[in-house]
Amino acid sequence: MDDVVAALAEQVEELRTMVGGLDDGGLATPSACEGWSVADVLLHLAQTDEAAIASLRGELAGAAGWLWGEARATGVDAAADAAVATERGAGGPELRARWDRSARDMIATFDAVDPAARVEWVVGEMAARTLATTRIAEAWIHTGDIAEGLGVRREPADRIRHIVYLVHRTIPYAFARAGREPAGPVRFEVIAPASRDRWAVGDAGAPTVVHGPAVDLCLVAGQRVPAADTALTATGPDGADVLALMRTFA
Repeated sequence: MDDVVAALAEQVEELRTMVGGLDDGGLATPSACEGWSVADVLLHLAQTDEAAIASLRGELAGAAGWLWGEARATGVDAAADAAVATERGAGGPELRARWDRSARDMIATFDAVDPAARVEWVVGEMAARTLATTRIAEAWIHTGDIAEGLGVRREPADRIRHIVYLVHRTIPYAFARAGREPAGPVRFEVIAPASRDRWAVGDAGAPTVVHGPAVDLCLVAGQRVPAADTALTATGPDGADVLALMRTFA
């Protein structure tokens, strides 16, 4: 768990550095997340960080009912929009303090929990380590939303390898969600953004293989760009479906 928690802490710190000096005007800047300002994105992260803490404590149904009930009933996007709309309007210092506190508390809670412990989340039960990895993916994609809105250039970081592994592990879920069955195993052969190492994930003999930059894979799985607008390529019977269906969230 130590490596995942460390990567989550690094991702949170990247965002903290980006938003720490923003005034109310800066927080009101539109982000790349449609319909949300920078402040809205921070609020969403605070809400979902708090939900993750509740999950780790076995209190998700009571402490984060919007995620437990509404997200399963109406879908994650609609539930997240409604949750942000309900609590939108807090002052900049108050909002930033809430997000910062929730992020710190979440990291401390993950650091203390058994990585194999089973916890509840939107899609059902998962290992605490997997939940921590989903929080890296969420923080990473929304840091990008804020950076784009603010015109900030991000430095490449290899901690996204955890997101790459998450995307690969959840391919069966992504196919099942679409009512499809993959023809066989899938392999990723992607290039790390900072070290330029090649990350190979999956069976060497898998019939379907995805190639390209790891950043592109994470952006496509986070539904920020279509695969056709990236350098990703896929060969094999499930290639087109993997590029269309892979995801990092429920």
